[in-house]
Amino acid sequence: MADRRLQVFHAVAKHGSFTRAAEHLHMTQPAVTFQIKQLEEHFDTRLLDRGHGKITLTAAGELVLAYAERILGLSAELDSRVSELTDELAGQLRIGTSTTIAAYWLPQVLESFKRRYPGVLPRVVVGTSKLTEDRVAARDLDLGLIEIATEQPSIERRSAARDDLLVICSPGHPLAKFKELTARDLVGHPFIDRDPGNGIRQIADEFFEAAGIAGSQITLCAELGSLAAVKQLAAAGLGFAIASGRAIRRDVEEGRLVAIPLQPRLHTPLEVILPRDKFRSRLINAFADHVCEEFARIATEQD
Repeated sequence: MADRRLQVFHAVAKHGSFTRAAEHLHMTQPAVTFQIKQLEEHFDTRLLDRGHGKITLTAAGELVLAYAERILGLSAELDSRVSELTDELAGQLRIGTSTTIAAYWLPQVLESFKRRYPGVLPRVVVGTSKLTEDRVAARDLDLGLIEIATEQPSIERRSAARDDLLVICSPGHPLAKFKELTARDLVGHPFIDRDPGNGIRQIADEFFEAAGIAGSQITLCAELGSLAAVKQLAAAGLGFAIASGRAIRRDVEEGRLVAIPLQPRLHTPLEVILPRDKFRSRLINAFADHVCEEFARIATEQD
C-alpha cells in the first residue's frame, strides 16, 4: 500500500547502490532510477548525491529516509492487521537462511506452510549464518533460520532442533576405517573447511580449540562457501570435512561418502531468529512456530 517510490528510495539508501537495490526489489536498474527521479521531481530537490561510485544522502534525503521508514513500517503493520481481521494469513514473508538449512531443511517446511496458507509469498535470501543474523538485526528480514546465533541484544532466539555433525571423506580415505574420530585423529589430514561466517565452521573451530589444537596445526585444503563443492572434493579424496548429517545422508547411502561420528559427539543447533523489538505480525509468529515444529519433527525422523 505504501508509495512505491518510497520503497525504492528506502532500498537504495539502505543498500547504498542502485544495483543492489534493484536485486533486492526484483526490479531492473533503469526502473529503480526512474522511481528515484520521480520522487526527486515530486519534492523538487535532489535526494541522493552520486559520485565516485558512491551514493550519499543529501540533507533532504536524510529527512525523506526517516519518514519513509516510519511510513513503510506503518504500511506493513496495516496490511498485517487487516489480514488478521479476515482470519487468513497472507502476504510477503522475508526469510533469511544459511546454505545448509536452505537446501536440506527449508523446502519441506515451506511446502507444508504453503499448503496451509497459500496466500503467503515467501522470499528467501540465502547466506552465511553471520550475514543472515546481521540482516535480521537490521530489520531487512522478518526472520532468519541459521545454525548458530550470537548474543546480539536486538535478536530473539528460538532453538528449534539440532543436527549431528559428522566427518565425511571418500571410502578410500585413511579416516574411513575409523568408527569414531577425535580432534587429535584429524590432525595431519587435509581439511576442507567452510567459508568465514558459516555456522558449522564456527562449531568446528571450537571443537578443535577445545581439544587444544591450534589453527596452525590443521592442514587446510580449501575454504568453500558451497556445501555441494565440499562434498565433491571430499568424495574425490582430496581431504575430509565436517558436515550436517541430514545434508550427507543420500551421499552416504549411495556410497560416495563415508560419515564418521566425532568424539565427543558434535551437534549444530538449528535456530529461528527474529528482531526483538520490531512489530511482529501474526504471519511472522505463525511461521516461526511452524518452523520450530517442523524442524523438531524432521530431526526426530532422522534419529
